[in-house]
Amino acid sequence: MSLWTRITDALTALAAGESLSAVFERLRTPPERRVGFTIAVIALGAKMAKADGRVTRDEVSAFREVFTIPPEEEAHAAQLFNLARQDVAGFDAYAQKIAAMFDDTHSTLYDLMEGLFHIAVADGNYHPLEDDFLLDVARIFRITDAEFRCLRARFVPDAAPDPYAVLDATPDMALEDIRARWRQLVRDTHPDVMAARGVPKEAVKMAEKRLVRINAAWEEIVSARAPA
Repeated sequence: MSLWTRITDALTALAAGESLSAVFERLRTPPERRVGFTIAVIALGAKMAKADGRVTRDEVSAFREVFTIPPEEEAHAAQLFNLARQDVAGFDAYAQKIAAMFDDTHSTLYDLMEGLFHIAVADGNYHPLEDDFLLDVARIFRITDAEFRCLRARFVPDAAPDPYAVLDATPDMALEDIRARWRQLVRDTHPDVMAARGVPKEAVKMAEKRLVRINAAWEEIVSARAPA
C-alpha cells in the first residue's frame, strides 16, 4: 500500500469527523509513522500558511520542495492541506501531538522542522511571522536554539550564509572537530538512515538538498583555512 493510499485512508477518517489530533494518535508506530510524518508536515505547513497571512495560489507546489507527489495524488495533498487549514485546533495542539508521536526519536522531529523550512522558503520569501511560528514549533519539539539557528542558516536566503552555523560549529573549533561534525551530518542524511527514523522515501529531496548545503559549508571552511 503506497504512502498516498494510506494518507487517503486518513482523509476518509477526517471526512467522517475524526480530528487530525486523533489521526496522529493512530500513526505512532512503523510503518504508519511515515504517514504521520507526511501528514504532520502538510498540517503544520497549512497552519504556517495562515501564520503569515499569505496563502499562495498553489500551496501544493510548496510541498514539492519536500515530497515527490504523483500527479494523481495532488488532489489528496491539497485536500489534506485545506482540512488542516480549516481545522479549529491551533498549531500548538498539532505540534504537541506530533512531538508525542516522535518522542523517542529527536532526529525525526529535526527532520520535520527541516521540511517546514523547505516550505517556508519555497516562495523565495521568509516572513518574520513564519520565523515566529517555526521557533514556537521548534520549542514544542524541544529543538535547541543552536539546532534552530543551524536550520535557519541552511535555508533562509542570505547573501553570505555562515558556514559554521550550517554545520552547528564555531570558528574557534579545530578543523578536525568540524570535520567530525560534518561527517556525522553526512551519515545522518543518508536516505536509509532517514527512512529508519520515519522519514518517507518520497521525501528524499530533503536529503539531497541537505547534503548540498552541508558539503558547501564544509568546503567553504576548508578553503578559508587553507594556507595562503
